[in-house]
Amino acid sequence: MTSREECRALDASDELAPIRSDFILDDAVLYLDGNSLGPVSKAARSRVHELIDTQWAQELVRGWGNGWMQGPTRLGNRLAPLIGARQGEVVVADTLTILLAKLIGGALDQRRDRHVVLTDVANFHSDIYIVRAMAARAGRPITVKAIERSTLDQVLGDDVALVMLTHVDFRTGEMLDMKAITQKVHDAGALMLWDLAHSTGAVPLDVTDADVDFAAGCGYKYLNGGPGAPAFLYVRTSWQGIVENPLPGWLGHARPFDFELGYEPAPGVQAFVTSSPSMLGLAALDGALDVWDRATMDQVRAKSLAMTDLFIALVQERLAGLFEVVTPLEHHRRGSQVALRHDQAYGIIQALIERNVIGDFRAPDICRFGFTPLYLRFVDVYDAIEQLVSVMESEAYRDERFVVRKAVT
Repeated sequence: MTSREECRALDASDELAPIRSDFILDDAVLYLDGNSLGPVSKAARSRVHELIDTQWAQELVRGWGNGWMQGPTRLGNRLAPLIGARQGEVVVADTLTILLAKLIGGALDQRRDRHVVLTDVANFHSDIYIVRAMAARAGRPITVKAIERSTLDQVLGDDVALVMLTHVDFRTGEMLDMKAITQKVHDAGALMLWDLAHSTGAVPLDVTDADVDFAAGCGYKYLNGGPGAPAFLYVRTSWQGIVENPLPGWLGHARPFDFELGYEPAPGVQAFVTSSPSMLGLAALDGALDVWDRATMDQVRAKSLAMTDLFIALVQERLAGLFEVVTPLEHHRRGSQVALRHDQAYGIIQALIERNVIGDFRAPDICRFGFTPLYLRFVDVYDAIEQLVSVMESEAYRDERFVVRKAVT
């Protein structure tokens, strides 16, 4: 069994270890929930203060003429390498659900002779809500089928217009084969939309090599852009100027300050911008992206796999038979989290939080732990297991305080 001293040695040789100091962290807290909300980086805080104290306070409305309007595409270009996109294919704006709505609506217009949309029955619920809503507003009958993703081959027929899947499952951490699935979807004549919420900044991505049509992801998980951070949208270059934004707004217009009543989309991915950008949110995300100037996704992935391997091994050794590890053991099928199944999962997570180990609960029975290599240490993984063992041995999770769930879990 790996010892704490061995974990300390791993930390001492970790090439990503210096990046931890870029973040504002409490050393008394073991934060294993960066897959839900990343912590504040010093650069993000500095960039927001700069926007408020210098740009907004001093320039006032003149700030819009000093680069603010270009924020969505400028940040899109900064973020593009993290998903393997080209310059001019990514825009940062709105929230993930809104951006998915834009892509769903635009994609359905490109397959008007087809009437089925496929998604995963285990998909994040907001994704399912929005795809059903957009299908209902498509102007023609569209059937949304929420399927077991393992049955995709059986249901992928010539009636399918769009397939929308999440690359890494938000509950289990299972990672799908983006390239292989996209190829199958294209072979069937359908379009492919990927939700990258639990992938971006967590695992290497290459939407170009995978020939992805459309994708979207959020900025507040592994990208550490802050609560409710702006999301991002990807549209492959070959679709730009063809696929239309179903939620057009003035900043997606070719000439926004001509105030024309007729809408003419701007060239390129700018057409998918709708409203004025939220500059405070963009500033925070802009600062948060600075860390990626010092780390590669290959480095992050190698450490992520080592940490999740360690966590799983310690659970299996020290808590044998108490949990079901539902996250795939195979590296090529695993994201950057570990999900443990237990019928008292909610109480277990609450008891851990009281011990300053922050994970989260996902109904009905999942303890979820995120492993974010930019700031998490191997010794943190070891110490988190120590606290988990204490919770299980003491049965602290059975405390009556945990009978009623909090509104946010």
